[in-house]
Amino acid sequence: MSFRKEKKYKLTIYEFNFLKNRLIRNGMRKLFETRFVNSLYYDTSSNHMFHHSEEGVLPRKKVRIRWYGSNNQYSIENKISSIEGRYKINLALKEDLSKGFPKTLIDQSYGLLEPSLLVSYERNYYLFKGLRITFDSFIKYKNYRIAKTLEFEDPERVMEIKTSAEVSEDFIENLFPYSSTRFSKYSRGLLLSQNQN
Repeated sequence: MSFRKEKKYKLTIYEFNFLKNRLIRNGMRKLFETRFVNSLYYDTSSNHMFHHSEEGVLPRKKVRIRWYGSNNQYSIENKISSIEGRYKINLALKEDLSKGFPKTLIDQSYGLLEPSLLVSYERNYYLFKGLRITFDSFIKYKNYRIAKTLEFEDPERVMEIKTSAEVSEDFIENLFPYSSTRFSKYSRGLLLSQNQN
């Protein structure tokens, strides 16, 4: 298990494009090919994981099934926030879920989980000064807990820095003199879709 640091920057479309182009001019290089990321989040019937995330409860977790594009290779991810830091546990799934996802999952901490929110977006991967940076755009949400499972698009974009917990805050802030913010796609998706329902 390795703890990591995540810093997120919520950006308008203009800020997103301006910052990405500026960093590329200053040496940021592409790390992987662009991918379309899909995550189906599971939660309790009362959305305890969502509420714990909103309240900043520690420890807490998010449970999701993730796949990329239409490759039909799925994994279950547990994204855990603890007092010590953040980390992920991935488990590859052997079965093809393209014809249907599990109606329930069992979690040791939260108990019975049901599908809650589908999040899809385009992700670009870069490396800059030893930091892994991702740019997420065209973020869409589909809420499984409301009668009409309509799709909602997020008007914002997000840049995220992922690095080991040992990298100093000063180093990151000197490179990016912007205010980082909380940007949980799971929380935003539930709130946006509930407000538009």
